[in-house]
Amino acid sequence: MPERLAETLMDLWTPLIILWITLPSCVYTAPMNQAHVLTTGSPLELSRQSEDMRILSRSKRGWVWNQMFVLEEFSGPEPILVGRLHTDLDPGSKKIKYILSGDGAGTIFQINDITGDIHAIKRLDREEKAEYTLTAQAVDFETNKPLEPPSEFIIKVQDINDNAPEFLNGPYHATVPEMSILGTSVTNVTATDADDPVYGNSAKLVYSILEGQPYFSIEPETAIIKTALPNMDREAKEEYLVVIQAKDMGGHSGGLSGTTTLTVTLTDVNDNPPKFAQSLYHFSVPEDVVLGTAIGRVKANDQDIGENAQSSYDIIDGDGTALFEITSDAQAQDGVIRLRKPLDFETKKSYTLKVEAANIHIDPRFSSRGPFKDTATVKIVVEDADEPPVFSSPTYLLEVHENAALNSVIGQVTARDPDITSSPIRFSIDRHTDLERQFNINADDGKITLATPLDRELSVWHNITIIATEIRNHSQISRVPVAIKVLDVNDNAPEFASEYEAFLCENGKPGQVIQTVSAMDKDDPKNGHFFLYSLLPEMVNNPNFTIKKNEDNSLSILAKHNGFNRQKQEVYLLPIVISDSGNPPLSSTSTLTIRVCGCSNDGVVQSCNVEAYVLPIGLSMGALIAILACIILLLVIVVLFVTLRRHKNEPLIIKDDEDVRENIIRYDDEGGGEEDTEAFDIATLQNPDGINGFLPRKDIKPDLQFMPRLPKRLPKRNTRECCLKKGTMDHSDFKEKKISQDFKRKGEVTKGTC
Repeated sequence: MPERLAETLMDLWTPLIILWITLPSCVYTAPMNQAHVLTTGSPLELSRQSEDMRILSRSKRGWVWNQMFVLEEFSGPEPILVGRLHTDLDPGSKKIKYILSGDGAGTIFQINDITGDIHAIKRLDREEKAEYTLTAQAVDFETNKPLEPPSEFIIKVQDINDNAPEFLNGPYHATVPEMSILGTSVTNVTATDADDPVYGNSAKLVYSILEGQPYFSIEPETAIIKTALPNMDREAKEEYLVVIQAKDMGGHSGGLSGTTTLTVTLTDVNDNPPKFAQSLYHFSVPEDVVLGTAIGRVKANDQDIGENAQSSYDIIDGDGTALFEITSDAQAQDGVIRLRKPLDFETKKSYTLKVEAANIHIDPRFSSRGPFKDTATVKIVVEDADEPPVFSSPTYLLEVHENAALNSVIGQVTARDPDITSSPIRFSIDRHTDLERQFNINADDGKITLATPLDRELSVWHNITIIATEIRNHSQISRVPVAIKVLDVNDNAPEFASEYEAFLCENGKPGQVIQTVSAMDKDDPKNGHFFLYSLLPEMVNNPNFTIKKNEDNSLSILAKHNGFNRQKQEVYLLPIVISDSGNPPLSSTSTLTIRVCGCSNDGVVQSCNVEAYVLPIGLSMGALIAILACIILLLVIVVLFVTLRRHKNEPLIIKDDEDVRENIIRYDDEGGGEEDTEAFDIATLQNPDGINGFLPRKDIKPDLQFMPRLPKRLPKRNTRECCLKKGTMDHSDFKEKKISQDFKRKGEVTKGTC
């Protein structure tokens, strides 16, 4: 550290010593009207300045400016002299004053206004500002009037090596595949130096590795990091830390330096084969294990990672290749052995398998390292278990004729106990599959017998389930489906396919086909149906009709003559015998009804009733029915109208002003005449039922009706005659007005009268 500090101080003081030696020889007196420039610099720079001044001697101004230089980071006890301004207009009488303005004038740079000396009064840093542009002017000392136009000049800050290199993007991370060859590029780094790259070697960098050798190397100028050793193994060491240095001054002594770190990670390649942890595996499994159950797992370890460690497992040899299978578990990276087919302890008690694990992704660059696979032996021991009975067949198909006798044997099922103990078996029928109990089974030998008659026409198939149970262990049961097919026998006679009714035209011709009929048979012969048609023996020589067999197994009925008349005979019945081709053949007689009808000239049936002859001309039966329907409808409407007229709506409550009572109460008391108004309440006459506040309703019928006790009424006729004789009413008043109201209003009929 002291040596580095001494080297830095030497770099700073060397230019100052040169400046102090050459400063007296830098003064140059220009001819009249030419400037006088004082600057720090080498004799070569001064001579260049003199040549420039000679070239510019034609200018009318009194001076010509050039660049001035000052060292950065100078921190001496006194301000550093940058240069001196002088004009030939100054005879030395101190009547001229120099003025300085521009960047840093007065703050960084200060001028002696009499001598023109420019000093730097502050420490300069080129990295902050590399040059300053200033303006100089000579003015009269007393009046401050410009003697010459102002001129610009530049003061450049000369660089010194005061900035160390920096890695702005560090620390760095990089990857490189393992087993890479020598000189494989890893990455490159970059450092920056704030010093002037043009002036000297302050910014010339050289790179080197301080830590990380001998695994990696670096190019001194380009900073490219490469592998320095071949075949670096990730499984041995995965990560490396490299310290990189950047030094300026071209790497020479006295230069400044900076460091950074680079972390290099080796990525995996498939350079390691899988390896089983053990060469022999033992597993045991019960014989009644469910198919697909995992029996055991084997694992081959691989030092690689990711997809390079993925392996596939296979059974390549052994006596159980048909019974077992192995699958690869991608998550656990192991092989799972599963049962493929049922085991039988009584048949074979152990199996041996040879299992292989092989890498899925193989890198051909490392194929020379050997086969990327490994093998192991697996031994599987089968354990005995109490197994359920085993039927001799997984399904049974039985056939029986529909006319089979009851209790006859249809077929037989057999089962055995596969265990060494060999328990006896008991058979039964699952009655959920034989709800009608049409079949029985012998519990000991498994023979199936018929319990009820069969009918193929009702059901062709019967599916039942037989249960086999171990007598020693009732929990061990097995089931087997049994399909029973009912075979057909000729037990149904043929008959007409439908109810036929033939129509014969009166104007028909002989030999005309009246009707074509077909037959059906519920039986199902193997060779299909073939029917024979014939007439009854007593009707073979039928004078009216004959039959003809068609190729499609149907029958046509033909008329033998014409001239049929429905008035003579309206309907003919023709019995037809139909026989099948069964063994033995069966037959039945079906009767065809033939109705004689009236037809149009083109053979279209119009009417088949005898009454059609007595109908009026031009009026058919359909028209008469329509007329009759209209008459009935009119009668119904009239009846409804009359009924509604009789049942008009009446008010529900009897009101005073609508009282139609004509009863007159008779009593024997003598009244007081017209002025007697308090002797009797006429409201009682108007509504005797409302004495107690009760008004009858006409919209409902009371359950019990009690007639109120009323006084005796006078006969209407006598009352009428009485009133007319007294002259209190005329005939029209009696008809149109209510008597009780008149009595109350006029007061002419008094007590005891009429």
